[in-house]
Amino acid sequence: MGAFAQLYNLEEIVARPYNPPTAATREERRVDDTEQPTLRALFRRRDLGLGLISAEGELPAGSLDRPLRWVHSSDLADPTPFLAEDLALLTTGTQFDAGTDFDVYVGRLADRGVLGLGFGTDVHRAGIPEELILECARRGIPLFEVPYRTPFIAVARAHSEAIAAQAYARRSWALDTQRALALAALRPRGLDATVAELGRRLGVWVGMYDAAGALQLSHPRSAVSAGRLTELGERATEILTRGLEAGQSLTIDDQTFTLFTVGRGGHLRGVIALAVDALDAEARTVVTSVIAMAGLALEQSDQLARSKRRLNSQLLSSLLDDDPSLARKVLGGMPSAPVVVAIAADAPTGPFADWWDRRRAEHGTASFLAESPEGVVLCVSMADDALLDEVAARFGIRIGASGSESYDAFSRAHAQALAALRQQSGAGVFHFADTAGSSILSALATDEARLVAESRLAPLRDHDARSGGDLERSLRTWLEHDAKADPAAAALGVHRHTLRSRITQAGALLGSDLSTFPARAELWALLQTARD
Repeated sequence: MGAFAQLYNLEEIVARPYNPPTAATREERRVDDTEQPTLRALFRRRDLGLGLISAEGELPAGSLDRPLRWVHSSDLADPTPFLAEDLALLTTGTQFDAGTDFDVYVGRLADRGVLGLGFGTDVHRAGIPEELILECARRGIPLFEVPYRTPFIAVARAHSEAIAAQAYARRSWALDTQRALALAALRPRGLDATVAELGRRLGVWVGMYDAAGALQLSHPRSAVSAGRLTELGERATEILTRGLEAGQSLTIDDQTFTLFTVGRGGHLRGVIALAVDALDAEARTVVTSVIAMAGLALEQSDQLARSKRRLNSQLLSSLLDDDPSLARKVLGGMPSAPVVVAIAADAPTGPFADWWDRRRAEHGTASFLAESPEGVVLCVSMADDALLDEVAARFGIRIGASGSESYDAFSRAHAQALAALRQQSGAGVFHFADTAGSSILSALATDEARLVAESRLAPLRDHDARSGGDLERSLRTWLEHDAKADPAAAALGVHRHTLRSRITQAGALLGSDLSTFPARAELWALLQTARD
């Protein structure tokens, strides 16, 4: 095995004396088992006797504390083809001679990502070449001495033990944490307790946003500023809207958060946010278990909410009979009269109901909410009418609202809200009082009515288009002047006989006797309803 032994210095390694660790050394090793496998952890192992040659203050920050993947030994002039990143290289220096270019050698190690270089002294040469010390200092690679009594394999074994100990410690931590989380889930307000326990175990801030993007839980409460919480809520809303399920990272003012969705695909129920930029496998497993617990808790809550909505829908039928007694017996605190009844169209039922319930709980707002074929029916006291504008703006929905009514006229208030909703085309709140304050013709200006009006006026408009006439404008002006020829003709700038001729011609085209009031009233309604 001559060439192989010479390459890896096995004869020297085997020949070196190595004293097994004493009881004190084993205790020291046990304490250090929880440390990250780093160069600094190896230096702390007194049984190895490693000594840092580089001046720590001149090394790049954190050089000794970066996670060390492995320890490898080689005396090749260029070992980099056989090296991986983030390892420490051990050498006895047999490859160095008078013509060695240390700049090239150390440069290759630095480019390959070697985290440290250990030199075994007194094997082939005494001490460490001064040129190697200078180049390692220039490249920022920690250089340390491996004493003659310490075999290279002992260093590698110590590092592998540290890796195994860390893995065992992390697995033990994960199991212990999952037990603690399971116990937390059994407490009152189990979801809140579980999220708080997760934050304590990870040592980071943890928050949970509901399906509407509102912060429900936060532990510790004051660990994240209000501005960051708001921006996190906006990001959570975007993730839920797009239906993303994978973990997302977000950096706000140099603070990184990791976001995880809660709920099954197509039915996301919220987002859990952690003030951490990365999680190892064990921590991610723990977070996954919390996500599963939260999903189950929210699913159960959702089932209760669905049952409550079905109950409220039945109570709505009683209220529509203008009898509030059953609703008062079942729900207890109904809004005090006078009340406003509103109907929200196209409202996202789950997030909408969650937000409404939370708003009611936080501010003590008495309200009633029920689903109906027309939309979500809301009932609030007249004093809380502004809440309708808030919810319409938050969800971008349209709401029709009644006037102020008593419970004995609940059905009338419901009809008013429905009428107001039909007049509303964009997001916002439209009050019945606005509808009632306008003309009856505007209330009747539905798409069907416009279609009828345009069809009835088609002969008149076709004539004007073909001949370049002005019959429709003449009719409108004549009716605006109470069907009086002289003032209407003056307004049009024509002779009264010309106007009378146009009125007669228009009546013939429309098949109407415009000398009668019913015919003139119908024509006016047609002109007001039809699109220009």
